[in-house]
Amino acid sequence: MANGSTLESSDSLKAFGAALKTFRERALLTQEQLAERLNYSHASVASVEQGRRMPTAAFVERAEETLEAFGVLRAMVRHVGRQRGLAVWFREWAQLEEVAVALCTYECRVVPGLLQTEAYTRAVMLNVPPPPSEEQLEQRIAARLARQELLGRRPPIAFSFIVEESVLLRHTGGEDVTRELIGHLLASTELWNVELQIMPLRQPCHAGTDGSMRLLETPEHQWFGYSEGQQTGQLISVPKDISLMQMRYAKMRSQALSPADSAELLQRMRGAL
Repeated sequence: MANGSTLESSDSLKAFGAALKTFRERALLTQEQLAERLNYSHASVASVEQGRRMPTAAFVERAEETLEAFGVLRAMVRHVGRQRGLAVWFREWAQLEEVAVALCTYECRVVPGLLQTEAYTRAVMLNVPPPPSEEQLEQRIAARLARQELLGRRPPIAFSFIVEESVLLRHTGGEDVTRELIGHLLASTELWNVELQIMPLRQPCHAGTDGSMRLLETPEHQWFGYSEGQQTGQLISVPKDISLMQMRYAKMRSQALSPADSAELLQRMRGAL
């Protein structure tokens, strides 16, 4: 989501990727073979090797053991800086996303970043002052689109999205951008691990009036929440607060259109453009 500033784009991230590639080639493994052994997608391994993606702690540990890297990868990752593109306050949540087994998102402002098209992302970022430089814009777009690799990650993540109908009726970026976006959303609903529900414009009973939120479950079955505002983001881990968010999200799932009815609404909206 966030469009804010981050740490410097890092040569150390590229150096880590080069080291990973060197150890992989030393082990006579292709990227596909290493991905299978690490239980990550090929795209994830490729992104890390190219210095475009920050490796998770789990990724580093698995690579270290699989490639017998003499502790080099563990040592290097301590000095790796993140790329630009993800806001400072969003970084910890993005790290948790990498290892999540379930991710629930309610959004009332924009289409969730994991479901955005490049054109829609560009329109959103250009609409929010101050205007970014061309370099900042491209870095932010690349970072957001790179996160979408999570949709096809192995092992898979179970995704649930609830999006307000009003977000799509806004036509951010114009009709062509919206038409492409809705087509992309419909394609996303065909993924077996993605459930998309639209909250109808007219819904007298609505449990989400406190704003957008996210919930995440880790492989250890620990839950975290995330809430974001103007230039801020808060990671939530207190069990009482998580329970409250889960109750609200469960209520919204019952109030939103079913996945099938949501897909029908999206098809009608696209046809009306």
